[in-house]
Amino acid sequence: MPVNSLRHRYAVLPALAVLITVAGCSSTDDDASAAVPSPDAKVTKLCQNLDKALPAKVDGESRDDPEPASALTAGWGGEAIILRCGVERPPKMVDPEVAEGRDPDAVPGGVNGVDWLMEKRGEDTYRFTTARREAYVEVTVTDGRDSTGVLIDLAAPVKKAIPVGIAS
Repeated sequence: MPVNSLRHRYAVLPALAVLITVAGCSSTDDDASAAVPSPDAKVTKLCQNLDKALPAKVDGESRDDPEPASALTAGWGGEAIILRCGVERPPKMVDPEVAEGRDPDAVPGGVNGVDWLMEKRGEDTYRFTTARREAYVEVTVTDGRDSTGVLIDLAAPVKKAIPVGIAS
């Protein structure tokens, strides 16, 4: 069984594992869609490299890319897991309340060498955005699934394709 907790730098972060570790059902919506980001040429190339490195399955779900087709987006299990590469930096990423652990809906953490900002987006939806990488990668997880497995499956391709650094 994979590790089901995040490695954290902040004392509040162990609550993140409890918050996102919930049972859920998978979605099989064939009409998944995702807005395609429009980053600069450097980030687009990094995202194309990520697309080539992404696994066929994430957290047991088969790859099922959203519409419109793009190397900047990917999906698994219909709308259950949607990845968008080259997104803008989320405002909460630089919010001091988040860094100090005072925002209950946004928490920083890390999984297998990739730092993420976790934002609760609804009852059963979480958005994760990479931090300290040359491109921002956003992963939206719906249906109340344990997001830790998703982040574990995506860590190696993110590390391979998106170098550590500061996104422009």
